[in-house]
Amino acid sequence: MITLLIFLVLNLVIFSANKSEDSKLFIADTHHSKLTIEQKEYFKKLKDLDKYNSNKKLGSFVENGRTFFRLFAPSAQNVLLVIFPKVEDNSGQHYEMVSDNDGVWETNLSGELYGTFYGFKVIHADGKGNDTLCVDPYAKAVATFNTYYSPRKSIVVKEDDYDWQGDDWIKRDWRDLIIYEMHIRDITVHPSAGAKFPGTYKGLTEKGIAGGMDYIKSLGVNTVELLPSQEFANIEIPYKDSMNGKYNHWSPYERNHWGYMTAAFFAPDAFYSEGGKKLQWNKWEGASRKQINDFKDMVKAFHQEGIGVIMDVVYNHLSEYEIGNLKEIDKEYYFRLDENGNYIAQSGCGNDLKTERPMMRRLIIESILYWMKEYHIDGFRFDLGKLIDWETIEEIIREAQKINPNVVFVCEPWGGGYDPMGFSLRGWGSWNDQIRNGIKGENPDNGHGWIFGKWYGNNNPDRIKSYVNGTLVKDKNGLFQKKEHAVNYLESHDGYTFGDFIRIATREVDPEKIITDVDKYIKLTPLQLKLNKLGALFLFTSQGITMIHSGQEFARSKVIPYDPKSLDKHSGMIDHNSYEKDNETNYINYNHAKLNKELLDYYKGLIELRNKYEAFRRTDYKDVAFYDIKDNPFAVGYALNYQDDLFVVLFNANPTMKEEFVLPAGDWDVLVNESTAGTKSLGKAKKKIILNPSTGCVLKKK
Repeated sequence: MITLLIFLVLNLVIFSANKSEDSKLFIADTHHSKLTIEQKEYFKKLKDLDKYNSNKKLGSFVENGRTFFRLFAPSAQNVLLVIFPKVEDNSGQHYEMVSDNDGVWETNLSGELYGTFYGFKVIHADGKGNDTLCVDPYAKAVATFNTYYSPRKSIVVKEDDYDWQGDDWIKRDWRDLIIYEMHIRDITVHPSAGAKFPGTYKGLTEKGIAGGMDYIKSLGVNTVELLPSQEFANIEIPYKDSMNGKYNHWSPYERNHWGYMTAAFFAPDAFYSEGGKKLQWNKWEGASRKQINDFKDMVKAFHQEGIGVIMDVVYNHLSEYEIGNLKEIDKEYYFRLDENGNYIAQSGCGNDLKTERPMMRRLIIESILYWMKEYHIDGFRFDLGKLIDWETIEEIIREAQKINPNVVFVCEPWGGGYDPMGFSLRGWGSWNDQIRNGIKGENPDNGHGWIFGKWYGNNNPDRIKSYVNGTLVKDKNGLFQKKEHAVNYLESHDGYTFGDFIRIATREVDPEKIITDVDKYIKLTPLQLKLNKLGALFLFTSQGITMIHSGQEFARSKVIPYDPKSLDKHSGMIDHNSYEKDNETNYINYNHAKLNKELLDYYKGLIELRNKYEAFRRTDYKDVAFYDIKDNPFAVGYALNYQDDLFVVLFNANPTMKEEFVLPAGDWDVLVNESTAGTKSLGKAKKKIILNPSTGCVLKKK
């Protein structure tokens, strides 16, 4: 009875959240009385589109010796299929398509047309679209011409045509995840990686080189999170120029490096298959379709090492600058619009997808399931997850768990609001920005956190203890129903690296100063090294999912290569937003890992500790006992009692004073001190231990 009552209350909470949030975020006509007659008619037109829905298979596919092409575009007046014999052909054969009552346009041609290049011309009532070739939203592979606007052609693909050699998903308990967030290109493109196929899927499968797979395996992490690898727009509009109503005043690099401008939700990015050392402008890429098998080879290679693969995916907005996608197919169905037909852009990326529309929801869910079944993907991280409506969020995880009950779903719980608790109620994990800001701080100028002996915002000793336990809702100001919903991290692709944050916050590095000798600058000072270790120790001993960003383990720095002729006024300085830089700002330099080997080894030791001892992942809330410390607000100590293991974890984040801790009775092995981390005893302790400023330790009872 009690269980049933809890179930009913939880569902009532979720239902109420659905109604209030969806009405707040996604109904644009709340000020209906102020609209003109034309605007009211426009909103009625948009509302009428809600009735269109279909269960028909979409995209291109082969059945009974014929190739079918289907496109959902309910607002279109006419749709033409265009077939191209060669990818570089400018004109092709046109075929009329026929629409059903549900908004699906269809035609079919004789033969199994695998490898055929095609697109759609979608004509609307205003006459727009006659000359625009649109990519199939369900295309399983696309060829892209590398220039502004990124013209694309879809390719007919034979699915389920790969020898997985018995491969299956990595079915890992979320509590055991140690995630390594990484960019496919960055991890092998630098010469220090030694890759024969730098910057590619294939480069990640190489063995016996300094970077890539062997390096990742040596760290001990068990999951990689790939920055966006669905086909995306690699090129932005010209600097100091305008195209298609957009003016580029921010990026002299004219590139999108991270990939948060998705173009095709079912297709792997071809640049990581064919790009190698450099993007080839004014050239077709992806026509060979080799990106499909290259991606699968990469996933299989990770799985063979016991490493899961999570994809970073972007379903909240679409590529902003290119033409020939959902914007031209059916803007009024697929996007959130205001009363004047302008894109709503809470994402900050020019357009927000209308995920609450049935066929947009279907596209998202079928895309996720496709990557799971066709590519053996183990999980997903959703960019700006709060911009996706709750009903879609719930259906995504429900349908995915039918295929793999252990599939991982985490997100940024912000975008159209902030609601980690809402995601946790629905079984999702979220990036825990509380631990990030509480431990390191919000910014390195005047927003320093606990490792610096400061309180950022409303941070306090009780909140530090809450982070240890997984930032649970049972603690005041907690966020999560379960510890495994908290993705604990100190660094991601966004913002300063953790190493640079510390360099700037300690005032040992001036962020406005030009750095010409990066190798000399990258070497950590004693203070920087100590703070990096302190933050890492707290991260790896806290309950929840652990995530680090690539290079964090050696205090990677993002310095823009100095060029006095560069149009970038920050050339030679530390970068905190390197999304557009396909250069050494982003590349992983393995020589720098050697320069900071002590920190690298410390991270390896912490990962080994967390992997070996379940206490740091699975200890119950009631079995974590905190020291009552009166004289030092920045000191934290606690005991973990898990099965037959008893640990004591101690921190002194005070930068000026030592702290003495009295140990429980018995003999203790020191596994982590201010110099070294691991699972082997570094010495014995009994009765008490004294920590120097800005240090920590882990002890295990003999």
